Amino acid sequence: MNSIKVVNIKCGGCEAGIIFKLTNAGFKNVSVDIENQIINFDGEIEKAKIILTKMGYPETGTSDAKSFTKKAKSYVSCMIGKMKK
Repeated sequence: MNSIKVVNIKCGGCEAGIIFKLTNAGFKNVSVDIENQIINFDGEIEKAKIILTKMGYPETGTSDAKSFTKKAKSYVSCMIGKMKK
């Protein structure tokens, strides 16, 4: 099981969007700890980082984690996740 600590997870909509996107990309056992901003999954960690960054949930401590654009993208991903819930 791999884990990535990310930024911008705000709610269940974010969680649903992340689980949907990673599961569709072939990842298994995807779970999201909203409070601690940690995503757990079985699969290739570098591929997950790329997907999550594109969604607006970059890994903590990276330059993307401070990006306003990534934060805005996370709101869009959140809304999409809310519709999929």
